[in-house]
Amino acid sequence: MTARATDARRAAVLGSPIAHSLSPVLHRAAYAELGLEGWTYDRFEVDEAGLPGFVDRLGAEWAGLSLTMPLKRAIIPLLDEISGTAASVESVNTLVLTEDGRRVGDNTDIPGMVAALREHGIDQVDTAAVLGAGATASSALAALSRVCSGEVTVYVRSGARAAEMRQWGERLDVEVRTADWADAAEALRAPLVIATTPAGTTDALAAAVPERPAALFDVLYDPWPTGLAARWSMSGGAVVGGLDLLVHQAVLQVEQMTGRSPAPLEAMRRAGEKALADR
Repeated sequence: MTARATDARRAAVLGSPIAHSLSPVLHRAAYAELGLEGWTYDRFEVDEAGLPGFVDRLGAEWAGLSLTMPLKRAIIPLLDEISGTAASVESVNTLVLTEDGRRVGDNTDIPGMVAALREHGIDQVDTAAVLGAGATASSALAALSRVCSGEVTVYVRSGARAAEMRQWGERLDVEVRTADWADAAEALRAPLVIATTPAGTTDALAAAVPERPAALFDVLYDPWPTGLAARWSMSGGAVVGGLDLLVHQAVLQVEQMTGRSPAPLEAMRRAGEKALADR
């Protein structure tokens, strides 16, 4: 059911650590733009041990939750229903509470990645490279299953991670080849590079950016730009940033939780940019 402006409804982002999250800024901007005066969106520090109790205490006023690390997999046993997208990577970042009290889990990171790429004119590539092999890398592979027609090379630090990424490739029907992190500079020649690593990890690769780079999707948003993204942009390549991803996945969350569509993407983006500039 579509939300009424006078409804008093709650939503929040959960995770640990959570103080850095921009989600409240984005969702509140959407509520303001949509005229949802009775809606609130907060953040709560919740770890895996505290998650079941938090979810069990949610009352009828709750519309949904955004979930960040380390809760994206921990929430799954607490759900009544999970979308195919979320199940494909065993990762839920969105919990919607239905009117009859059901807990429905979804993953908006994957379609958010695809939407962010398409916003920058990246609809289809022949091959791609992924830097890193953590939780975000599996979502990147799922997104690439929709935009990459050929092989994806994933650069990893260990044999165990390499095996995991090949398994995800089989599961997601993506042709995955793994390579050692020591050769990560080779990734930068791909038509599309997705960097999924923590802050600072790719800084050393900035010097290896080719003379005419293609497209880089760096999932970080703070600090921004990363050293790699800055050099990439200076060299004339297309750069998609973590804020692009954050906004696009939040747009989908707002639409699911409020029943209002389309969510105000540009207002949410402006709010996110201002919040980062003020940090």
